Amino acid sequence: PLFALRLLAHKIQSPQEGEALHALTVLETCVNNCGDRFHSEMAKFRFLNELIKVLSPKYYGIWSSEKVKSRVTEVIFSWTVWFPQEVKIQDAYQMLKKQGIVKEDPKLPEDKILPPPSPRPQNSIFDMDEEKSKLLAKLLKSSHPEDLQAANRLIQSVVKEEQEKSAQVSRRVSTICEVSENVRRMDELLENYRRQELSPADQETLQALLQRCEKLRPLLFRLASEAVADEEALAEVLQANDKLSRALGQYRQVVASQ
Repeated sequence: PLFALRLLAHKIQSPQEGEALHALTVLETCVNNCGDRFHSEMAKFRFLNELIKVLSPKYYGIWSSEKVKSRVTEVIFSWTVWFPQEVKIQDAYQMLKKQGIVKEDPKLPEDKILPPPSPRPQNSIFDMDEEKSKLLAKLLKSSHPEDLQAANRLIQSVVKEEQEKSAQVSRRVSTICEVSENVRRMDELLENYRRQELSPADQETLQALLQRCEKLRPLLFRLASEAVADEEALAEVLQANDKLSRALGQYRQVVASQ
């Protein structure tokens, strides 16, 4: 839940309105279906503060669209109704009202005032694979040609899924390695830049690294979306994104100071 929430917070803070609204819809779906463990992480200040940043003029509230801010306010307020026992949610919402960021309680549709439904029985991708295995065995035992054709299509679809997963892993590993190497090289060049020991050739290299790092950011966003079901892989992608953001911020700071 922690990694999923971190990814969702990242998406909700996106400057693209559509992406932020979609992430809020996913968040609400998770709250309705993911159970107590998810609710426990969601109700911590660590996550609530990320939502508050979308509303606060000190952070992303300056450029977040009114539609996104309205939806974030509605989401937090609905949690104060659904989870009255979560003191931190109540405190966070009251702080928003006290600071004047939220002027009045949003009016929720009646179907959103009710507590979330009970979590569904847990279905994993392994259960789905088991169902496919049973179906495949049944089709292969059949003497009907159309069943054998269906078995062949099922095998091809499973192989294609595995190939896509393998390609995703390869892209992720390659991109994370490239990020690490680019950040390491940029750190070295920026240290020389501070000392004013950067040759014209190194200055060109630094600019090329900057451009490549900026192009890697949307790629990391896409990789994070692909890895959402794998906590370990998602953690690696988010860690790489943190490294990249730090390096880009350091570049701007060093260049501005010079």
